[in-house]
Amino acid sequence: MLNPRSFLVAVTVALVFAACGSEPPPPPEPVGPTPEEIEAMRQDSIRRVREAEEAAARAEAERARQAAEAAAARARETLTEMVFFDYDDASLTSESEQRLRAKLDILRANPGVQLRMEGHADERGTSEYNIALGNERAESVIQFLTNFGLDAGRFSAVSYGEERALSSGSSEAAWARNRRVEFVITAGGNNITG
Repeated sequence: MLNPRSFLVAVTVALVFAACGSEPPPPPEPVGPTPEEIEAMRQDSIRRVREAEEAAARAEAERARQAAEAAAARARETLTEMVFFDYDDASLTSESEQRLRAKLDILRANPGVQLRMEGHADERGTSEYNIALGNERAESVIQFLTNFGLDAGRFSAVSYGEERALSSGSSEAAWARNRRVEFVITAGGNNITG
């Protein structure tokens, strides 16, 4: 018969042999992404950052384009702003000179821009006289601009006298609106910068 002590030793030895002879337990399942998933996430992150940078660059370019368009529109508006004259006079008023000075920087910055000055008069006086007065007014404007160093070849003059009234009626208010020089951009209008 076996004594309990021998039995215990035999069981222990059997367990030890059994433990040595079996395969180790499998490693635990990984918790978290695989290396392929990590690389895919990294690439996705890089793509999102690039897309955000490109979107910001497009937005900035659009803001710059809109600002340039707005500046060009303001420049065109300034260039085409009319100047007015006193009765039977081709001399520039201080207000007219101020409006013409506003045109100078735009014209200097845009040497391809050419203007036609269209002189007008109110209905008083003969047609021939008003044509001559409208021409004097247009030439007065050209002289002012060329005195500041702008090339006279960029400007032309035409007179319509009383033929193209801006305001109808025979009042001082209507006549004052009709004594004017209008500005028409004849070249370079699409490339104006503010």
